[in-house]
Amino acid sequence: MTASQDTANPLLQELRRVHHTLRRDLRTCRDLADAALAGAPAEQVRDGLDQLGARNPLFQLKVNCMRYCEFVHTHHGAEDATLFPTVRATAPQLGAVMDRLEADHRRVSDILDQVEALASRLDDTIGARTRLAEALTALSDHLLEHLDVEEAALAPIFLIWQTSAPAELAPQIDKIVRTV
Repeated sequence: MTASQDTANPLLQELRRVHHTLRRDLRTCRDLADAALAGAPAEQVRDGLDQLGARNPLFQLKVNCMRYCEFVHTHHGAEDATLFPTVRATAPQLGAVMDRLEADHRRVSDILDQVEALASRLDDTIGARTRLAEALTALSDHLLEHLDVEEAALAPIFLIWQTSAPAELAPQIDKIVRTV
């Protein structure tokens, strides 16, 4: 594969980036093992382990951002597929709020995609860190407002469901409780 093909293939780039980290950390582990055998103090060996890429704060930020984004995508997908249609069926007066919440989900999804993309390319440059920080700030701003609106709108419906949900909705409500 040529260098231009390599740079045009983000999957291959990510694979090589991860493999580079694994190779580098394996070299570090070997060096630390040799140092330990040669009598290096335990604190020096521990300090070396703390420098491994997998424990590096940027690497942890990258992995945790991607894991968090996946969690939010899954949660919103469950709400869109199960919760919101049931709310619409039991509380049609909330149609405009449900429209807004669904639109929020799309907006948050776009920002999550941006965070994931930026996190996957995160490196030690100030530009990469700045772009990720800006995307995380936008995510925080939109998601926190969304959560407040959603809780305020749905709390009364959940209280009604707790005491007097229509029998025909019991299976949907049970499914919601298990997925949300």
